[in-house]
Amino acid sequence: MKAPLPKNEALRISALHRYAILDTLAEQAYDDIALLASEICDTPIALISLVDSDRQWFKSKVGIDATETSRDLSFCAHAILNPDSPLIVPDALDDMRFCDNHLVTDEPNIRFYAGTPLLSPTGEALGTVCVIDRQPRELSEQQIKALQALSRQVTALLELRRLVAELELISTTDALTGLRNRRAFDEKLLNEYQRSERSKHGFSLLLIDVDHFKAYNDAFGHQAGDDVLGEVARLLQYTVRPYDMAARYGGEEFAVIAPETDKAGAMGLAERLRRAVERGEWMNRRITVSIGVATLGFGQSIPALIEEADRALYTAKERGRNQVVDADVD
Repeated sequence: MKAPLPKNEALRISALHRYAILDTLAEQAYDDIALLASEICDTPIALISLVDSDRQWFKSKVGIDATETSRDLSFCAHAILNPDSPLIVPDALDDMRFCDNHLVTDEPNIRFYAGTPLLSPTGEALGTVCVIDRQPRELSEQQIKALQALSRQVTALLELRRLVAELELISTTDALTGLRNRRAFDEKLLNEYQRSERSKHGFSLLLIDVDHFKAYNDAFGHQAGDDVLGEVARLLQYTVRPYDMAARYGGEEFAVIAPETDKAGAMGLAERLRRAVERGEWMNRRITVSIGVATLGFGQSIPALIEEADRALYTAKERGRNQVVDADVD
């Protein structure tokens, strides 16, 4: 019997996805908990199961090879319907919800199931820590309490993961513009450089400067200048491709890293960015940007790439601003 959806299904799925845990690699901390569940309950199978929209995915598993199953077949999909209590199925063949389930009639031949829900701090049931046996049985009160304790430990690990990710995002985000900051830019540039060396696929770098920004600040004030930087950042973020990274490089200067993008592609992207700013709606006067473009060459270093893009940007400003210049231009 397919489990009905919880009444808070939309909130539950949203809470689950906030942890960004689905389809991640195995981690020892979770594997240890699954092993403890198996040992404490004396079952051949133990799982840390997360119930997604149409599947249950196993963050950790003992005793089976599968990494996920359909939600329609999931015992855990029934367990999350009552978040405050464990679901105990002493013999699946005697339970009308599961007696003709393929997981019961075929491999792994489930007869016994016990699952304790994983609850987010706001009460959404994300999945379970569960144990499974191929023979009918019961758990003692102490074993059930231990299983519930392990579920709380999994939730604590998920919360720690979420908090670390949030802190990492804060530490790599520019507070004024919301773009990635210089630290994130440097890390991404190094990663792309190393990936390029392995794959032999180059990438391009765009350096972008807001034209006459100091004069704008002097004329209209620093708050108006901050508003301009925020709007330029918004336009950049809206215009770049999903796999590009836009960052605040410093002051009124921005940068875009364009992975696996040759010179022609980078020049096209830069021109789209320039036009997006030029056509923007501005409060006091029109805002434009100058852009220098450099594409990684064979054997070229990161400092040399940045120097080329910076030189191209300087040329764009020398030539009257509001234009795109390629580093290879004379």
